[in-house]
Amino acid sequence: RIQILFEYSIMSEEVRKKRTFKKYTYRGIDLDKLLDMNNTELSELVHCRARRRFHRGLKRKPWALIKKLRKAKKTCPEGEKPEAVRTHLRNMIVTPEMVGSIVGIYNGKVFNQVEIKAEMIGHYLGEFSITYKPVKHGRPGIGATHPSRIIPLK
Repeated sequence: RIQILFEYSIMSEEVRKKRTFKKYTYRGIDLDKLLDMNNTELSELVHCRARRRFHRGLKRKPWALIKKLRKAKKTCPEGEKPEAVRTHLRNMIVTPEMVGSIVGIYNGKVFNQVEIKAEMIGHYLGEFSITYKPVKHGRPGIGATHPSRIIPLK
């Protein structure tokens, strides 16, 4: 019985070591192929609103952001994260070339630093920087309900 448990524990350790991570795919295409695509091929994969945006052409400000991200990636040492690039462009659509970059996204008050991951492709930058402080519900205050008008006299 002890021999069987010992063999089982050795087998389970081997299984843990061989664990592979799921390779990311965007609509059936892996990240390496996405990086090789040009903007017109990529626009055929994204949702309709993003496709329209790509078709009408990226303006000067989005191109400036992409150039800054390229420069930040190029200047950082191998194996380290690039320097954050701050932007107000909350309506910028995440493209495969932006993956791995760090972007400071303005939420109206501060720049929230976000590391761009492969799962973010096709989403807007503004989705990752919340613009409001979520409500933390406490006790109801005066005026919340009718009985709350009656203030007890100690």
